[in-house]
Amino acid sequence: MNNKVEKQGFLEFVYDFYLRIRDHEINLVYEGEITHQITKAFTSLTESNMLKEEEKNSVQRKVFHVMVECLQNISKHADSTVDFMSASKDGRGIFMVGKGDRQYVITTGNTIATDKIEGLTKMLNHINSLDKKGLKKLYKQQMREGRLSEKGGAGLGFIDIAKKTGNKLEFYFLPINEEDSFFVLTSTISIK
Repeated sequence: MNNKVEKQGFLEFVYDFYLRIRDHEINLVYEGEITHQITKAFTSLTESNMLKEEEKNSVQRKVFHVMVECLQNISKHADSTVDFMSASKDGRGIFMVGKGDRQYVITTGNTIATDKIEGLTKMLNHINSLDKKGLKKLYKQQMREGRLSEKGGAGLGFIDIAKKTGNKLEFYFLPINEEDSFFVLTSTISIK
């Protein structure tokens, strides 16, 4: 294939990607391994942007909290994937932050074992069915008696996100192959 044609195709991809993230009001996109340093960098970048926009402290705290919970979810619970060099990669995913006129939207995506979908769907639907009081009760119950997965958790991060945002969690599963699926979680923080 002609190198000039390949370069043109790549340039068109970059421009199309730029237009798509702009149209969806996405301010930050990252794909890769999620580490403590990455989390610190993202919260710092977001803090700078929110200070420029003179965002209220209450909104800033919610955005930071949800960002950290979402990033920790990927880092702790993303299942191993095999990359193009056939090396297993844990804790990888995609992370996006968008801001519209009325809300911040944080979207994460990571690979999970397909056999986890049923349990995760049941847990997230249960969380979404609860009001603020119910979420608080469930959180306390999970703290006392929750069954932790081998990686920790018991759904506490999801419960906490729903409590902090006051909004339902949006989630989707896209099949990759028979064993793996891509789990997409979207959290919305209203700007009041």
